[in-house]
Amino acid sequence: MSRSFKNILITGGSGFIGGALVRYFLENTNCNIFNLDKLTYASNPESINQFIDSNKSIDRNRYKFFKADLNHFSSTKEIISLSEPDIIMHLAAESHVDRSIKNPSSFISNNICGTINLLESATEYWKTLSYEKSSNFLFHYISTDEVFGSLDEEGFFSEVSKYNPMSPYSASKASCDHLVRSWLNTYGLPSIITNCSNNFGKWQIPEKLIPLTIYKCLNHQNIPIYGNGLNVRDWIYIDDHIEALLICVRNAKAGETFCVGGNNQLSNINVVKSICEDLDQKIPWDKSHNSLINYVKDRAGHDFRYAIDNAKISKDLHWKPRYKFKNALSSTIDWYLLNQNWLNESFLRINKF
Repeated sequence: MSRSFKNILITGGSGFIGGALVRYFLENTNCNIFNLDKLTYASNPESINQFIDSNKSIDRNRYKFFKADLNHFSSTKEIISLSEPDIIMHLAAESHVDRSIKNPSSFISNNICGTINLLESATEYWKTLSYEKSSNFLFHYISTDEVFGSLDEEGFFSEVSKYNPMSPYSASKASCDHLVRSWLNTYGLPSIITNCSNNFGKWQIPEKLIPLTIYKCLNHQNIPIYGNGLNVRDWIYIDDHIEALLICVRNAKAGETFCVGGNNQLSNINVVKSICEDLDQKIPWDKSHNSLINYVKDRAGHDFRYAIDNAKISKDLHWKPRYKFKNALSSTIDWYLLNQNWLNESFLRINKF
């Protein structure tokens, strides 16, 4: 199948992944993009505004921003009515594990309750559509591989992996996975779910490992590494993830789930050392940036290893990651070197919360 769509509503479209998705759709489709975001500390509306301002070929009228909180049912319902979406792509979520450990109730409220409001509003809207439009409609929930818990030294997550979330953050995302499936089974709302591995790229705020390490290096500050640094993540470049999301909304059947990974399984310490070595070449210091590495007490419930089996999305939708980690990481570092003011301002802003 190949699904057609003109209006796309993206929740959390001012976040790291959401912003990249908005920019990609504006540049590579003729769709009208509606962005629902409450603008938290993690939002980057400038990433979209700068993009539109610098691309004169893009019609600004194709982009509409709504500042709103998904916990407000009436506002959510009104925005869906105004945007008349063919597709709803739900990315809005609090996503930092450390913050979820310190304040789990916020993750329950924003991630779970917000998703319930969106599902209820989307279902009411979907039921008003004509047969043709309702048959074409899709609710796409963008989730994480963290819902599956932790792997040992071998094995992969796939679409049949058991759920075993280990933190309040991953538990809130797992809850939303189940809610989306229940709305499909109970109310018939056409939906799909994608579970993705760790993303990286430009415009990511410095509470995540890669931009935080870059920030620490540029400011000659200690780089904190949890435990022994051997925890493994499957890294995917943001552009690869966005391309996978577009392929899914175009071609996935309602009820399907796809795991999306970058085929880049690396320990945290190796990622940090790669950044340090790249910066040693690009901005030489009087000593190696590796000297800034500082091992700290491991965090509670720290998953040991993530790794994704891309077999299903590769076979069914003909997608596979295009970017090699080393090249994509170097390109990402270059972007942060050119945008150090934004990086420093972001670090100061997020540490106020």
